[in-house]
Amino acid sequence: MTERLYYTCDDTRGHATITHCTAEPDGRYAVTLESTLFHPQGGGQPSDSGTIGGIPVESVMTRGEEVVHIVAQPLPLGETTQCVDAAVRHLHSRLHSAGHMIGQAGETFGWRPVKAHHWPNEGRITFAAGEGGTLPEAAQLLAIIRQRQNDNLARRIDFNGGLRQVGFGELPGYPCGGTHVARLSELGEVVITQVKMKKGQMVVSYTLEA
Repeated sequence: MTERLYYTCDDTRGHATITHCTAEPDGRYAVTLESTLFHPQGGGQPSDSGTIGGIPVESVMTRGEEVVHIVAQPLPLGETTQCVDAAVRHLHSRLHSAGHMIGQAGETFGWRPVKAHHWPNEGRITFAAGEGGTLPEAAQLLAIIRQRQNDNLARRIDFNGGLRQVGFGELPGYPCGGTHVARLSELGEVVITQVKMKKGQMVVSYTLEA
């Protein structure tokens, strides 16, 4: 089982131990590490990019209990280095944290987040109607988020029964395997581009200003 270092730290550079390197059907190679800094695609978040042993990592995914890093050429087993693209990581973390804030803002109007997509230029949170739910305007959601940004709430990571939860300040945490900003001041400007109803659900689309 790959140890997922990004669960508890924000490092983007470090040593690594390659445990397996196997050929893929498409001619590329699947590399597994004893412990990884790379976030795989999943949970509504894209995978990290970067290098292992100086070789570009083309995608990262989970296979069972392992995190698999896809590269174009074979790498020798043993000690090496891993480097995650810090700018891409930070963007993905900002998007994911903004999605959590939208989810919790929606909850204040009686909606329950059920699906999330935190990709650049494609961010959206889907909500199911709760009892007494009212359809908020984008400005109402943003007012809640901006207040929490002004309070500069700090990230909180808890493990309950082996389940990782991510929250900010004293706000409730969501079960989550993704990466997040350390404090909400890092979000920058959150832009809600659309709030709409679709098949009885509320869908909030969002992006971030650079």
